[in-house]
Amino acid sequence: MNLRVKKLREQSLETEAFISAERAELLTEYYRSAGKTSLPVQRALAFKYLLENKEICINEDELIVGERGPAPKATYTYPELCCHSLEDLDILDSRPKISFKVSPEVRKAYEERIIPYWQNNSMRDLIFAEMSEDWKASYDAGIFTEFMEQRAPGHTVLDDKIYHLGFRDFIAKIEAHLNRLDFLNDTEAYNKQEELKAMRICAQAIIRFAERHAEKAQELAGRETNPLRKKELERIAEICSQVPANAPRDFWEALQAYWFVHLGVITELNTWDAFSPGRLDQHLFPFYQKGIAEGTLDEEQARELLQCFWVKFNNQPAPPKVGVTAAESGTYTDFANINSGGLKADGSNGVNDVTYLVLDVIDEMRLLQPSSNIQLSKKNPDRFLKRAARIIRKGWGQPSVFNADTVVEELLRQGKLIEDARQGGTSGCVETGAFGKESYILTGYFNLPKIFELVLHNGLDPRSGQQLGVETGDPRFFKGFEELFDAFKKQLHYFMDIKIKGSNLIERLYATYMPSPFLSLLIDDCIAKGKDYNDGGARYNTNYVQGVGLGSLTDILAGIKYHVYDQKNLSMDQLLYALNANFLGHEAVRQLLVNKTPHFGNDQDYADDVMVDIFNAYYSEVNGRPNTKGGFYRINMLPTTCHVYFGSVIGASAEGRRSGEPLSEGISPVQGMDLMGPTAVIKSAAKLDHARTGGTLLNLKFTPQVLEGEEGLDKLAQLVRSYFKLGGHHIQFNVVSAKTLRAAQAEPEKYRDLIVRVAGYSDYFCDLSEALQEEIITRTEHTAF
Repeated sequence: MNLRVKKLREQSLETEAFISAERAELLTEYYRSAGKTSLPVQRALAFKYLLENKEICINEDELIVGERGPAPKATYTYPELCCHSLEDLDILDSRPKISFKVSPEVRKAYEERIIPYWQNNSMRDLIFAEMSEDWKASYDAGIFTEFMEQRAPGHTVLDDKIYHLGFRDFIAKIEAHLNRLDFLNDTEAYNKQEELKAMRICAQAIIRFAERHAEKAQELAGRETNPLRKKELERIAEICSQVPANAPRDFWEALQAYWFVHLGVITELNTWDAFSPGRLDQHLFPFYQKGIAEGTLDEEQARELLQCFWVKFNNQPAPPKVGVTAAESGTYTDFANINSGGLKADGSNGVNDVTYLVLDVIDEMRLLQPSSNIQLSKKNPDRFLKRAARIIRKGWGQPSVFNADTVVEELLRQGKLIEDARQGGTSGCVETGAFGKESYILTGYFNLPKIFELVLHNGLDPRSGQQLGVETGDPRFFKGFEELFDAFKKQLHYFMDIKIKGSNLIERLYATYMPSPFLSLLIDDCIAKGKDYNDGGARYNTNYVQGVGLGSLTDILAGIKYHVYDQKNLSMDQLLYALNANFLGHEAVRQLLVNKTPHFGNDQDYADDVMVDIFNAYYSEVNGRPNTKGGFYRINMLPTTCHVYFGSVIGASAEGRRSGEPLSEGISPVQGMDLMGPTAVIKSAAKLDHARTGGTLLNLKFTPQVLEGEEGLDKLAQLVRSYFKLGGHHIQFNVVSAKTLRAAQAEPEKYRDLIVRVAGYSDYFCDLSEALQEEIITRTEHTAF
């Protein structure tokens, strides 16, 4: 990277994240004086007020301009969704990891103006007021989490529309639909009118936002004494006058157009996972080709622009959370995820010259944000996979690898058109969606092992003493494993009813009270329907419930099946005594469960068949349930870091896990229990039908020596190809030794730059909680293929 990029990168890395009250103050100002309008128009006018009044930031020497806040790492809060208390601000300011500095001025603004207006007046307050007592009890017990209790829907990705259309074109489309409204025969005409008017206000607002950057750039150019920088600022002013009002004409304009759109989405609302650009390499390739052919762009200029673009993502920490959500997701990463490779709309190989340029940038920049992945199809060349593998083996967790062919199959099974499926992909951690056409909402994590803990106690939660579940009988008197598993399915059904009833209610609350007209105008077919993204306007509307602890529950049930029912060398009574005692005085029982039991991840059908039964039960319980937007609930299997939180609310369990310890993550085996090598892991994991999910997450850890040289690279590539041939959805790697991680724990100041793969994202090892650090260390360290 050149000196400009090095400077911008270092500034991004060295700048501390801090809370900015700018958005909260502006929003409060607007709502205090807002007149009577429909809710969509009110939200649009609030968006307009924010973009017209927020401070414009153009940093020294940067080429892509615009920040969410008034400066890099300035972090907004969203009081209309979740109003942080003064105690929250004090915690954020003082906590040793993932802290956000809070100035006395910001604290005063919250105390005097923001909290008095929004306290007891946020979406979070409304949600908890509307939830049933059984939902609240289940939530408090850690049976499930709820994503929307403090962040908005919006786990979505852009397609290529903004590279062909400017926002003046969107306004023209909106006007055409407004003119066609039929107030005589369409009972929804007024609602459509208000939504379309709101979208038009937002489109005009983003144009004005860019113009303000043009004016700022021109002002800076007028004061600039360096002729080279003066010329750059004048070019920036020209670009910001052009995009996103109009379609971009070149590579630089295309990147800037996207960035303004990105800022618009994350300013409008704090969506669950930041907006993502999707198939960036394919979107940019026509501009790259044109620039190269005309001689107005060369590879190094394109590389520099992409590197500056990467810095912009890293300047945007994920807005801080509170409560359970803060406990299960402590990271600055906002989960914007760049897809590369895969397929084109016609089904052909999607790898191009920009794909390799993007991989170079990932390699050179080594930033946590944006996250990156490759979409690997059997139609993609091995050169593409090998280039990604060379980055992976450097050991900082990017890029992750997805099976593009399985992703397409997943989307087709959900009823998507094949062109939409091929142009879709993954975002966030591992979730699939039709880019630019789908509202695919993560509703929260579901604690599968906790459900089984309730089975063992006849529906009673041993942690709280509450009767949370249905009475399924005393397990001491079950006649066989089938009766035990039937009890699990009954508890699963009971709690999934509670979870989905609550999610459906929350969905209607957002549709009614928190429309997102700016995001809506970006997603097909919201304009055509005149409906909001949060109210079924998208072409496809999918809700996911994320299952957590598959490996743990598999080993729990396999241990009970093997020892209690098949070998009969352990009674249910003995097992329950050992679990209730946290194995104190029962170490022989624990060792039996750990060392004398078939475990998932070793290509042993005994355990793997149990895994398939659990997966099928979970799939059958969730898949196809209707949501309130004309779509359906689906499943995916990922935890982010929730497997640590979920483990903390469960006592000792029958895979030998002690009380409070983390669960298995993703669809990975229980930490340390995959003893037969990585090929056995992928064969076990492939026995579930990934195409029936919306995403699965598989982690593997290697020592660096295993991947050395061309031979190591070839083996890694072959392992990925083999897993995908078996139908796997996703795989990612940590390439680091436990010895190095232990050293980092002991002397963190010497390992500040050590990055590891956590779940669907990478993070600095020293910024992780001790429990999460230990979980990563205890993952099996493969020393050979």
